[in-house]
Amino acid sequence: MKKNNLNLEELKNRIENCPNNYAMNKIGGKWKPIILHRIKVGVNRFGIMQRAIPSISKQMLTTQLRELEDDGFIERKIFAEIPPRVEYYISENGQTIFPMLEFIEKWGKSQQQLNLTFEAVISEPDR
Repeated sequence: MKKNNLNLEELKNRIENCPNNYAMNKIGGKWKPIILHRIKVGVNRFGIMQRAIPSISKQMLTTQLRELEDDGFIERKIFAEIPPRVEYYISENGQTIFPMLEFIEKWGKSQQQLNLTFEAVISEPDR
């Protein structure tokens, strides 16, 4: 059997440079996939988005939008109006995320169905 001779620093470096870790740091978490989906379907103004995601705080929405913009997944357009209007759009780079999010959605649906089936089986009385 091959012995792994990684020291702690090398192991830490491998974990930090892992592509999965990188991806989850960029688009993972509770809010970013939801925000991206809302923008994709046309919920692209801050106030409307906040109402469309009622459990997110104003500060968290602001932070997540800034991070998505800084990472190049969304673009922000400011209109020179009074009061000012800001709209968010999915960038070209942001479009590349959706096949993965669609796969996660399909997986989630199948897991929900599996869970419902399991709950139905365990809740049936013995015959």
